[in-house]
Amino acid sequence: MSNRLSDATSPYLLQHADNPVHWWPWGEEALAEARRRDVPVLISVGYAACHWCHVMAHESFEDEATAALMNSLYVNVKVDREERPDVDAVYMEATQAMTGQGGWPMTVFATPDGAPFYCGTYFPREHFQRLLEAVSRAWREQRRELLDQGDRVVEALSGPRTPPAAQPPSAERLDLAVQALVRDYDSAHGGFGTSPKFPPSMLLSFLTAQDERTRPFQSADEPTPARLMATGTAVAMAQGGVYDQLGGGFARYAVDRGWVVPHFEKMLYDNALLLRAYARMSRRPAEEDSAEGRTRPLLRRVAEETADWMLRDLRTPEGGFASSLDADSEGEEGTYYVWTPAQLREVLGERDAVFAAEVFGVTEEGTFERGSSVLQLREPPADTWRFERVREALSAARAERVPPARDDKVVAAWNGLAISGLAEAGVLLERPDLVEAACEAADLLLRVHLRDGRLVRTSRDGRPGPSAGVLEDYADVAEGLLVLYGVTGRSRYAHEAGRLLEVVLERFGDGEGGFYDTADDAERLFNRPQDPTDNVTPSGRSAAASALLTYAALTGSRRHRVAAEEALSPVSLLAEKAARFAGWGLATGETLLTGPRSVAVVGDPDDPRTEELVRTALVWAPLGTVLSRGDGRDDGGVPLLRDRTSIEGMPTAYVCEGFVCELPVTSPEGLRERLSA
Repeated sequence: MSNRLSDATSPYLLQHADNPVHWWPWGEEALAEARRRDVPVLISVGYAACHWCHVMAHESFEDEATAALMNSLYVNVKVDREERPDVDAVYMEATQAMTGQGGWPMTVFATPDGAPFYCGTYFPREHFQRLLEAVSRAWREQRRELLDQGDRVVEALSGPRTPPAAQPPSAERLDLAVQALVRDYDSAHGGFGTSPKFPPSMLLSFLTAQDERTRPFQSADEPTPARLMATGTAVAMAQGGVYDQLGGGFARYAVDRGWVVPHFEKMLYDNALLLRAYARMSRRPAEEDSAEGRTRPLLRRVAEETADWMLRDLRTPEGGFASSLDADSEGEEGTYYVWTPAQLREVLGERDAVFAAEVFGVTEEGTFERGSSVLQLREPPADTWRFERVREALSAARAERVPPARDDKVVAAWNGLAISGLAEAGVLLERPDLVEAACEAADLLLRVHLRDGRLVRTSRDGRPGPSAGVLEDYADVAEGLLVLYGVTGRSRYAHEAGRLLEVVLERFGDGEGGFYDTADDAERLFNRPQDPTDNVTPSGRSAAASALLTYAALTGSRRHRVAAEEALSPVSLLAEKAARFAGWGLATGETLLTGPRSVAVVGDPDDPRTEELVRTALVWAPLGTVLSRGDGRDDGGVPLLRDRTSIEGMPTAYVCEGFVCELPVTSPEGLRERLSA
């Protein structure tokens, strides 16, 4: 018997292919082997960029003595949580129910039928060895109790996962969400709660939309609470160590309240969502001496640098985007990113090293381990030319270090988020290369991940992975395609999105207005996952609501509109009680309150005036406004464009709600006036 991971497409599984542990990939074969041997299953769940996963691997899974215990007493299953979010979800729910907490690596002991009876996360080697022997002894001597425990867990986690259907969130409920966030807001450092602090990307989009809706009722000189929280958080993160001040892009979270020391792994999903949020927050011009005017250049710079980082460090040869960069390099967390004063002197010389230390907050004591510091940029330097020269020199020196490993599998859902962010940012930042990158990623998904009308969750090197797409894959990819259609006018993207949403309606519905996270023909686990809360990514349900609402606005489909409204119903309950975990649902609720409005732009695609109308729509329309683009001759089968023609051969924009449109306009100024009315 040997390790069976060598043929995996997951880089995380391949990291463990040479372990002395006889790993199996998740599947019925592993469970059947446990039944044949009459031993429990040990399920270890993690992901490639996870620091503590690496620690447990080095301590235990690479250790011959520990591996011998695992091999003799268990059938051992290794799971990439990013490849199998359904497996991760059901066992994480069990882990949290049993221990009150969760995280990765996740360690689960289960019956040969997959029912969990003992769960935990990271275990040091000696503790883990004792646990292996104790659980095995209990399996031999107290099996009935363990089986009963597994049955109780399965029963407790079975049944409806979401509250009964209610109404979609009203303006009053969305306002209550802001009040709840105010109570949880860290006014000193931005963000919500204490530590660790995760970038609240989806809340930034919600708060920005809420500010735009309520600002007309507020004094012009008095910012709304939503704007104060959104701007305060975005600026604090951009100035802190959680943002890579040399290379761009955000780390997964900060371990402290002040965003100083990150957990250094960088995830595609965080940066895709933050790119979209920062581009949206910086999209409107403002007076230079106003608060918005002072922060807008910073937010725009961060959006642009984050996009550049995604293209430089995450883009794959096939045109997709890799999942993550590791937290570790050379066996240590953060080594690639941190600096000591001596290292600054070595690269820059004495005088520039003093300047860099002051600008970036590098001290002899250090903000990280062993006197090293994470770079921060709390104030813009007055000497911008010197700053850029120093920054360039440090970037070049850092490029000579051993870089963090990259998990280069392409995850459909996260690439859908990247497509949305790049498409919008490309127009708002006037960067056509970002829109083209979004098109290439979309084409990869449609070429490699779409099989007989169904999505595959992952691919690597252009080869599809083994796992079926889950709800977030269908919803996030559909949303990305719809956004991309709006800025490019390529109707194929809208039609492909419609086909994906048809699968959502036909295969994922729960019969009560909600959705399961897995399709009705997916592999049966001990529980069918269904989580309405938004965490680090939009929940499948929230993402589906957003895409369905957009598609309904493009097509006039009442069926899609009703499905979107019903899917948003849990947000009404989460708004006040758990607003931090409903960011995308709340943002979609704001979109619902606006109609949503839609803008149809028709004109010669090569005419720069057409592009300017598209950009004006993205800049001045309320967030969530649905954009449609055509040439004025062929509607591409998109109902919103039907009978929308150019006025006197000029690019023309129609502002509509529910297919009822105002008089068309042909100038950016006229469109802005329509949108501001």
